[in-house]
Amino acid sequence: MVRRLAVLGSPIEHSLSPRLHGAAYEVLGLPWQYGRREIGRGGLDAFLGSLGPEWRGLSLTMPLKDEAFDRADDLDDAARETGAVNTLVLGERLRGLNTDVPGIVDAFAQRGVTPGEHAVLLGAGATARSVVVALGRMGVTRIDVFARRPDAATQLADYAAERGIEATALSMTSTIDASGLVVSTFPGDAEPELPRLRPSEAGELFDVAYSDSTSPVRRWWRDAGGSAPRVDGLDMLIGQALRQIRVFVGDDIDAELPDEDAVRRAMRAAVGRS
Repeated sequence: MVRRLAVLGSPIEHSLSPRLHGAAYEVLGLPWQYGRREIGRGGLDAFLGSLGPEWRGLSLTMPLKDEAFDRADDLDDAARETGAVNTLVLGERLRGLNTDVPGIVDAFAQRGVTPGEHAVLLGAGATARSVVVALGRMGVTRIDVFARRPDAATQLADYAAERGIEATALSMTSTIDASGLVVSTFPGDAEPELPRLRPSEAGELFDVAYSDSTSPVRRWWRDAGGSAPRVDGLDMLIGQALRQIRVFVGDDIDAELPDEDAVRRAMRAAVGRS
């Protein structure tokens, strides 16, 4: 049987997931079909009800990660901890996973970047929760949270504190301590208000959005004297997609694929990453 898969969300036309998954399944010799579907908030249940037995799994992006969490019968640890699901494995029971968390950890490992004990986090949305969990897994013990809404920053700081990370919510009008790692979770096309950045303190930037050097966050960083990011959102995207493929193919997020190095190379080439 030719298995079918897709990425769902809105907007979805920009998604690189079909390129990544298609390249991987070609290396693996699997005649699987992976597409994209525009599904807005509230549309997940109806879509799931329309699927036949040939469907193997789904990737979820915004605004469906919370709906997928509520819909899943079984959850992995990262999904339970973040309250967000970006992967559904279809079957008699609906299995929900969050591969963003290990995808972030993988991105840093692949680039040889060690976060250190302190990090600054810009933004407090759903992706930020995955970042908090990933940073904790990488040994970060202190986080400063900057967000447009003070209540959102406080909620995320509380979320981090519940996980044993010392966290402080700060105003966007503050001056940022960027001598270590700075993580932006803003969308690539957003024009966010950004805190002041001392030019002498530009350390390491991790921009979750896979945007180019002209994005507001990248310009802000460059103008303050920061160097080009060594790890970025495209690295995260590849890492999380690789773990989705592990689950779709072998049902185990931790079990490497056959010739996984070749699979990773093909995925990177598919999105123009050397």
